[in-house]
Amino acid sequence: MNNEGKKRLTQKEKQFCFFYVNTGNIEESAYKAGYGKKAKKYGSKLIRREEINLEIEKLYEQKKKNLLYMACSGYERLAFGNITDAIKLVFAGNIDLLKIDEMDFFNVSEIKKLKDGAMEVKFFDRIKALEKLQQMNFSDQKQALSFYNAIERGTNIFSENPE
Repeated sequence: MNNEGKKRLTQKEKQFCFFYVNTGNIEESAYKAGYGKKAKKYGSKLIRREEINLEIEKLYEQKKKNLLYMACSGYERLAFGNITDAIKLVFAGNIDLLKIDEMDFFNVSEIKKLKDGAMEVKFFDRIKALEKLQQMNFSDQKQALSFYNAIERGTNIFSENPE
Protein backbone atom coordinates (compact mmCIF):
# COMPACT_ATOMS: atom_id res chain seq x y z
CA MET A 1 0.00 0.00 0.00
CA ASN A 2 1.20 3.51 -0.74
CA ASN A 3 0.63 6.71 1.22
CA GLU A 4 -2.91 7.18 -0.06
CA GLY A 5 -4.01 3.70 1.01
CA LYS A 6 -4.39 2.55 -2.58
CA LYS A 7 -3.01 -0.71 -3.88
CA ARG A 8 0.25 -0.44 -5.85
CA LEU A 9 0.02 -1.70 -9.40
CA THR A 10 1.78 -4.86 -10.44
CA GLN A 11 3.96 -4.85 -13.54
CA LYS A 12 1.19 -6.72 -15.39
CA GLU A 13 -1.35 -4.06 -14.40
CA LYS A 14 1.02 -1.30 -15.52
CA GLN A 15 1.42 -3.07 -18.85
CA PHE A 16 -2.36 -3.25 -19.18
CA CYS A 17 -2.51 0.53 -18.66
CA PHE A 18 0.24 1.14 -21.20
CA PHE A 19 -1.44 -1.03 -23.83
CA TYR A 20 -4.85 0.52 -23.13
CA VAL A 21 -3.50 4.03 -23.68
CA ASN A 22 -2.02 2.89 -27.00
CA THR A 23 -4.89 0.71 -28.29
CA GLY A 24 -8.06 1.93 -26.58
CA ASN A 25 -9.20 -1.70 -26.45
CA ILE A 26 -9.73 -3.30 -23.03
CA GLU A 27 -9.61 -6.95 -24.13
CA GLU A 28 -6.61 -6.51 -26.43
CA SER A 29 -4.74 -4.60 -23.72
CA ALA A 30 -5.37 -7.30 -21.14
CA TYR A 31 -4.30 -10.00 -23.59
CA LYS A 32 -1.07 -8.16 -24.48
CA ALA A 33 -0.38 -7.60 -20.78
CA GLY A 34 -0.43 -11.36 -20.26
CA TYR A 35 -3.93 -12.18 -19.00
CA GLY A 36 -4.36 -14.82 -21.70
CA LYS A 37 -7.72 -16.43 -22.43
CA LYS A 38 -9.39 -14.55 -19.58
CA ALA A 39 -8.34 -11.16 -20.96
CA LYS A 40 -11.91 -9.94 -21.45
CA LYS A 41 -12.87 -10.78 -17.85
CA TYR A 42 -9.72 -9.30 -16.29
CA GLY A 43 -9.75 -6.26 -18.57
CA SER A 44 -13.30 -5.40 -17.52
CA LYS A 45 -12.35 -5.67 -13.86
CA LEU A 46 -9.13 -3.69 -14.25
CA ILE A 47 -10.73 -0.76 -16.05
CA ARG A 48 -13.13 -0.18 -13.14
CA ARG A 49 -10.35 0.23 -10.55
CA GLU A 50 -9.50 3.77 -9.49
CA GLU A 51 -5.73 3.23 -9.34
CA ILE A 52 -5.79 1.74 -12.86
CA ASN A 53 -7.66 4.78 -14.17
CA LEU A 54 -5.20 7.13 -12.44
CA GLU A 55 -2.30 5.33 -14.11
CA ILE A 56 -4.08 5.49 -17.48
CA GLU A 57 -4.66 9.23 -17.04
CA LYS A 58 -0.98 9.74 -16.17
CA LEU A 59 0.17 7.77 -19.21
CA TYR A 60 -2.31 9.50 -21.50
CA GLU A 61 -1.13 12.95 -20.41
CA GLN A 62 2.45 11.89 -21.09
CA LYS A 63 1.43 10.53 -24.48
CA LYS A 64 -0.18 13.86 -25.40
CA LYS A 65 3.02 15.68 -24.45
CA ASN A 66 5.13 13.21 -26.42
CA LEU A 67 2.96 13.76 -29.50
CA LEU A 68 3.55 17.49 -29.19
CA TYR A 69 7.30 16.89 -28.98
CA MET A 70 7.18 14.56 -31.98
CA ALA A 71 5.25 17.15 -34.00
CA CYS A 72 7.79 19.81 -33.08
CA SER A 73 10.67 17.52 -34.08
CA GLY A 74 8.94 16.66 -37.34
CA TYR A 75 8.46 20.32 -38.24
CA GLU A 76 12.13 20.96 -37.42
CA ARG A 77 13.17 18.14 -39.78
CA LEU A 78 10.92 19.53 -42.52
CA ALA A 79 12.21 23.08 -42.03
CA PHE A 80 15.91 22.31 -41.67
CA GLY A 81 16.31 18.75 -42.94
CA ASN A 82 18.70 17.46 -45.53
CA ILE A 83 17.53 16.71 -49.10
CA THR A 84 20.77 15.11 -50.28
CA ASP A 85 19.32 11.60 -50.61
CA ALA A 86 16.46 12.84 -52.78
CA ILE A 87 18.94 14.58 -55.08
CA LYS A 88 21.05 11.40 -55.24
CA LEU A 89 17.94 9.47 -56.27
CA VAL A 90 17.18 11.90 -59.12
CA PHE A 91 20.71 11.73 -60.55
CA ALA A 92 21.34 8.03 -59.98
CA GLY A 93 20.76 5.82 -63.01
CA ASN A 94 19.79 2.47 -61.61
CA ILE A 95 19.87 2.40 -57.86
CA ASP A 96 19.87 -0.70 -55.68
CA LEU A 97 16.58 -1.11 -53.80
CA LEU A 98 18.50 -1.89 -50.60
CA LYS A 99 20.23 1.50 -50.86
CA ILE A 100 16.86 3.25 -51.26
CA ASP A 101 15.72 1.67 -48.00
CA GLU A 102 18.68 3.29 -46.23
CA MET A 103 18.00 6.77 -47.67
CA ASP A 104 16.21 9.60 -45.87
CA PHE A 105 13.17 10.92 -47.74
CA PHE A 106 11.45 12.60 -44.78
CA ASN A 107 11.28 15.95 -46.59
CA VAL A 108 9.86 14.42 -49.79
CA SER A 109 6.11 14.76 -50.27
CA GLU A 110 5.86 13.10 -53.69
CA ILE A 111 7.98 11.25 -56.25
CA LYS A 112 6.78 10.70 -59.82
CA LYS A 113 8.42 8.89 -62.68
CA LEU A 114 7.33 10.70 -65.85
CA LYS A 115 6.62 9.06 -69.23
CA ASP A 116 9.86 10.31 -70.75
CA GLY A 117 11.83 8.60 -67.96
CA ALA A 118 12.44 11.78 -66.02
CA MET A 119 11.75 11.91 -62.31
CA GLU A 120 9.81 14.61 -60.47
CA VAL A 121 10.43 15.11 -56.75
CA LYS A 122 8.28 17.42 -54.65
CA PHE A 123 9.35 18.54 -51.20
CA PHE A 124 7.31 19.67 -48.23
CA ASP A 125 7.12 23.44 -47.88
CA ARG A 126 9.88 24.60 -45.52
CA ILE A 127 8.21 27.98 -44.98
CA LYS A 128 5.00 26.31 -43.78
CA ALA A 129 7.04 24.12 -41.44
CA LEU A 130 8.78 27.21 -40.05
CA GLU A 131 5.40 28.90 -39.57
CA LYS A 132 4.14 25.86 -37.63
CA LEU A 133 7.28 25.93 -35.49
CA GLN A 134 6.71 29.62 -34.82
CA GLN A 135 3.14 28.86 -33.72
CA MET A 136 4.55 26.29 -31.31
CA ASN A 137 7.23 28.73 -30.12
CA PHE A 138 7.59 29.50 -26.45
CA SER A 139 7.00 32.95 -25.06
CA ASP A 140 9.96 32.91 -22.70
CA GLN A 141 13.07 30.92 -21.87
CA LYS A 142 11.65 29.58 -18.61
CA GLN A 143 8.80 27.90 -20.49
CA ALA A 144 11.28 26.49 -23.01
CA LEU A 145 13.39 25.01 -20.22
CA SER A 146 10.34 23.35 -18.65
CA PHE A 147 9.49 21.94 -22.10
CA TYR A 148 12.92 20.33 -22.43
CA ASN A 149 12.79 19.07 -18.84
CA ALA A 150 9.44 17.46 -19.64
CA ILE A 151 10.98 15.78 -22.69
CA GLU A 152 13.76 14.41 -20.51
CA ARG A 153 11.26 13.07 -17.97
CA GLY A 154 9.09 11.68 -20.78
CA THR A 155 11.89 9.57 -22.18
CA ASN A 156 12.29 7.88 -18.81
CA ILE A 157 8.62 6.88 -18.31
CA PHE A 158 8.60 4.20 -21.00
CA SER A 159 12.18 3.01 -20.62
CA GLU A 160 11.86 1.70 -17.08
CA ASN A 161 12.89 -1.90 -16.59
CA PRO A 162 10.18 -4.36 -15.52
CA GLU A 163 10.11 -5.10 -11.79
